[in-house]
Amino acid sequence: MEEFLKSLPQLAAQKKKENQVYFKKLKKKAPKNLDGLMQDLHDETFEEVDCLSCANCCKTTGPLFTHKDIDRIAKHFRMKPSDFIDQFLRIDEDKDYVLQKVPCHFLGADNYCSIYDVRPKACREYPHTDRRKIYQIGNLTVKNTFICPATFKIVEKMKASIPMN
Repeated sequence: MEEFLKSLPQLAAQKKKENQVYFKKLKKKAPKNLDGLMQDLHDETFEEVDCLSCANCCKTTGPLFTHKDIDRIAKHFRMKPSDFIDQFLRIDEDKDYVLQKVPCHFLGADNYCSIYDVRPKACREYPHTDRRKIYQIGNLTVKNTFICPATFKIVEKMKASIPMN
């Protein structure tokens, strides 16, 4: 996994244009069975990829925190939401709450998340490859191929399974 992770940014960069074109075509004419196919590819790939051996998403990017996330996590720590924000979050250029720094403060050396049961919605849904109507988030999916080995593999399997000529 470590070797693949090292080469992932270069591999994703090589495929970026191709992937962007693919998702553009997919958006114009998505097959009727796309959601089911994506769920199958997602499940199959996550049988091969162990997030705990990677955690690249937690090491290199930070999730958005909704107000519900902040309230839930602050309650978990028995803190006021405002104190949680002051200690861990900042507001980014899009006016969203994000981590003050990466890697994520809640990521342990063993790649386990110390707040897994109350983690943000963005973390629970990442990398969004089992989302319905994935063609609507093509740009995000292409971006995630640079970070997540599973996303890279899923997109490659998509292109092989659902050719968009």
